[in-house]
Order: sequence, then structure tokens, then C-alpha cells
Amino acid sequence: MRNLSRSREAPLSTASQDGWAAIRALLPYLWEYKARVILAFTFLVGAKVANVTVPLIMKQIVDGLGLVLSTPEKVAFGAISGFLLAYGIARLSTTVFTELREFVFAKVTQSAVRKIALQVFRHLHSLSLRFHLDRATGGMTRDIERGTRGVSSLVSYTLYSILPTLVEITLVLTILGVKYDIWFVGITVVALLLYIVWSVGVTEWRTNFRRTMNELDSKANIRAIDSLLNYETVKYFGNEEYEARRYNESLARWESAAVKSQTSLSLLNIGQSTIIALAVTAIMWRAVLGVMNHTMTLGDLVLVNAFMIQLYIPLNFLGVLYREIKQSLADMERMFALLGANREVADAAGAPDLRLEGASIRFDQVDFSYDPDRRILRGVDFDVPAGKTVAVVGHSGSGKSTLARLLYRFYDVTPGGGAIRIDGQDIRDVAQSSLRSAIGIVPQDTVLFNDTIYYNIAYGNTNAPREEVIAAAKMASIHDFVETLPRGYDTMVGERGLKLSGGEKQRVAIARALLKNPAIMIFDEATSALDSRTEKAIQAELKKIAENRTTLTIAHRLSTIADAHQIIVMDQGRIVERGTHHELLARGGHYARMWSLQQQEEHKAEELQEVQQALEKAA
Repeated sequence: MRNLSRSREAPLSTASQDGWAAIRALLPYLWEYKARVILAFTFLVGAKVANVTVPLIMKQIVDGLGLVLSTPEKVAFGAISGFLLAYGIARLSTTVFTELREFVFAKVTQSAVRKIALQVFRHLHSLSLRFHLDRATGGMTRDIERGTRGVSSLVSYTLYSILPTLVEITLVLTILGVKYDIWFVGITVVALLLYIVWSVGVTEWRTNFRRTMNELDSKANIRAIDSLLNYETVKYFGNEEYEARRYNESLARWESAAVKSQTSLSLLNIGQSTIIALAVTAIMWRAVLGVMNHTMTLGDLVLVNAFMIQLYIPLNFLGVLYREIKQSLADMERMFALLGANREVADAAGAPDLRLEGASIRFDQVDFSYDPDRRILRGVDFDVPAGKTVAVVGHSGSGKSTLARLLYRFYDVTPGGGAIRIDGQDIRDVAQSSLRSAIGIVPQDTVLFNDTIYYNIAYGNTNAPREEVIAAAKMASIHDFVETLPRGYDTMVGERGLKLSGGEKQRVAIARALLKNPAIMIFDEATSALDSRTEKAIQAELKKIAENRTTLTIAHRLSTIADAHQIIVMDQGRIVERGTHHELLARGGHYARMWSLQQQEEHKAEELQEVQQALEKAA
């Protein structure tokens, strides 16, 4: 994956290549509406032809007025009236063609922005979990936001300003070269070249400041969002001022880059204004000489002056627009870089859907490492028969939760390190969408959308009717709680579900998985956040759910998996024991020691609870 954070010392040639790459990536989205593009360009040319015609008509009016003043004849005045009418039509035509151009092209621009944003969004969802763990969400969302805005700006500036100005320059130079002294063309061309060289050179120099601003802006946003998402943790440790200082440090660096950007802009504007002022003065001097030498009329003087005003006013903005385009390209680079991010876990070409014939699972000598220097799984080999429940237990860091991630294909097993099969099919050979639709999970750490309780439960099956959603909530023992809330199922759960307790969030996750009704169910510490009473109630429901499903249970509390068909005991990424609950206890190994320790802890907890209840009664 290419480096998304270009350093401020990046060579200009590299920056230009990236800019052209962004433009090439954008063109297919625009060319989907080639008929609209061609029609818009036609209207653009029409608007500029009408605009250039205005000074030509004005010249005839001024020369005609001179003739009327010297020989007031009705015929001359009638001709002037005709020119006045043509002048009004030309002015109106400029506006009409301009609005038609915008009317025709509006759909092209907005459609391109929508499709690119959607493609980036889909691509981000298709990337592996590793990518999202390495990326900061705040900075990534800023990249997308600025990138889509940059697409809209680039298209608008190009079609509405750059191309019209180039067309107008071509028309004006042609007229000046054909009708007047070649000096007019020479001065205009030299001024244009000086203007372009100055604008491009200074703007390229300034682009580094813009890139730095983007990077620092993203970093500041990352810190702000990360701090706000961890609001409770900040409060726990009283670190509000510490977070404010960290955020201010990022803003201070951004401020320094922004000041450099603004001061360099002043230098750019002064140089541009100087070039334009000298060029206009030289051209008007040549025009005045022409009038004095009787080679030009007053109408010609007005014509040249109008051409220069029409030419150099938009040219003045052309410098600003070039700078904005460079900034838009810099913004688009980061967004298109996201599209270029490598899909570590990708479907094979023409991958078929998973065919379920009972949903048996096979971990076949699986090896896996998140990092090459740290091996997580070592030759893990076991089966989960169709319709049976297999539990995996072990100390923290033994690799239990990694099994669920691999089964969901958030990662692929190490090349040459075995395979995971469902009904004999290697999950790397089937479509990921069909694989994940066959699996439901209740994770240990439940993260909810900042929406209603109903929305979060219904997310398990967005097409399910309300009756099924409520039925799933009842099976997860959360319905009664929801009914006590003032807004019931329409209650908002807050950012990441922070308005709900850990147990309530986990019950929502259970209801969501039940609503999905998958063939394979994964319980990853599914009741870890529940109290003993609720756990027993839900555990009974989970057993019913698992009866007709292939179930992989990852557990820390051994009492919840005592009736599993098989229990896998893992330690440091290896399977060290396997068997039923009674077989493992009789063996007196790892599992027996874990069971004994947990029984002692649970006994102490029960004694403590009894003492607390006795004290409450005495009080």
C-alpha cells in the first residue's frame, strides 16, 4: 500500500505525477455522461463567442456615434439602433449560454462526487481489519470529506473558469492578430507567459504548505475525535487539560503552516497584479498611438480596452483558480490513495457462494501471525461437526478470539499455514459476502451504532418485520428492559452505545445475532458482561439457539460451556487438551486447574454476596 502521508519535502515532480494521476482517476466518472460533457462544452464556447462579440458591437456603436455627431443622418442613427439591439442580444446570449452550460453539467459533477464517495466507502469496507486497526478514523473521514469537495471544486473551476478563459484568450488573440498591430498580440502573449510562469512557480512552492496543513489538520482531528470517543476515560483520570494541551499543540503547528501559506499568497498576488498592470498599460499605450496616428478609431480604442478588461479580470482570478485547483488535487490525492489501498483479503476471481450442507467447520493445521515476528496460532487442528457445539478456552492471549476473526475472514491464514473449511470448502475460495451471511456472532466487546435500540437489533436483518425484531429481543431477555424506557425501542443508545450498560449492550448484540438466524453461531465471551442471574437466563436461551446450529463458543467462564460436545483448551497458540468437560476434569491437566481456580473464585464471590445481603437486611 502506498504511503498516504507524503512528507513536506516531496519532490515537485512526484506531486505533479500524483496530481495527474488524480485527474486520470476522475475522468472516467465524468465521461460516463459524455453527451452532457460535449453539450456543456458547446454552450461554453457559445457563451465566450457571445462575450467576445460584445466589444466588437460596442466599437461599431462608438464609431457610429462619431459619424452621427459629425453628419447627423437618420440612416446612421438607424444603424446604431440595430447595433444596440445586437449588443443587448449578445449580452443576453452570454448569460443564457452560461446558465445552460451549468444546467447541463450540474448532474455530471454531482454524480461524479456521489459515485467516487460511494466507491471509497465501499472500498474501505472491503479492506481487511488490519487496515482499519492501523488507520485513524478521524483523519480518514477528513481525507474523504476534503477529497469529495476537491472533486467538485476541480470540475467547477475547470469548466466554469479555466476553459472559458482559455477559449476567450484564443478568440481575443485571433481578433487582435487579424485586425490590429501585431504588437497587441505580442504584448498579450508575453504577459500571459510571464503570468503563467510566475503563478505556476509560486503556487508549486506554496503547495507544500497546503500539504502540511492537510496533514496537521488530519492529525488534530484524529486527536479530537479519539479524545471525545474516550470521554469517560478522560473523565476517570481528570485529563481534560492534558487533552486540551495535546489538541492545542496540533492546532499550533497547523497555525504555523497556515500563516506561511497566507503570507506566500500575498507575494503571489503582488506579482500577478504587477504583470497585469504593466501589460494593460503597454497595450493601451499602443492603442492611443494608433488613434493619434489615425490607424485606429475611437471605437478601436474602446474595443481594445474592453478586450483587455474582459481578458485580464478573469486572468487575475485564473491565478487564484490555479492555486485552488492545486489544492483540490492535493486533497483528491489522499482520497484516491484510499482507493488504491491494497485489499489484503480479497475474493478470488469468479469466487462462488458458499454452499451449506450442514455447516461443519474444519480448522486444518492453521498457522497465523498478525506480525511476522509474533506467531499467534501454531498448527491448530480441530473440527466443529454440523449442529454441534465446540468450546474453546484458554488464558488471555492464547489465540481464542483470533479463531473467530479467521473464520469470518477478517484475515487470511498464513500462506502455506493450513486452511479453514466449511462443508469441505476452503473459505478463501468462496465469496466473502456469502461466508459472512452464514455466520452470526455475539462479540465480547459490543459496539453499537449511535441510533435507536430498535435499529441496532434490526441491524442483524434489515429486512425483518418488527414482530421478528421484538421476538429476538425477548429471546435475548432485553424486551422487558426496553419496555420500561420512556421511548421504548426508539431510545437512542448514544455514541458506541455508551448510554447502555455493558450487560444491556451485550443483550442487544445477542438479539441482533438471533435475528440474523445464521447456520453458524459464534459466541465470543457472549455473557461476560452479564450478572449471574441474567447470565443463567440467557445461557438457557443460547443453548436452545445452538441446538440446530454449528456453534463455536469462545469462553473464559468455564461453567458456561460445561455441556459443550467438545472443549478445546489452548495455550500460547497451540491446542494442549481436548475432550468433554468430564473427560478433561478426569485428566487433571490445564482445564482441571482452570476449573478449580474458577470454582474457588465463584465460591468467594458468593460468600461476599451473602455477607452484603446480610448487612443490607441488618441495616
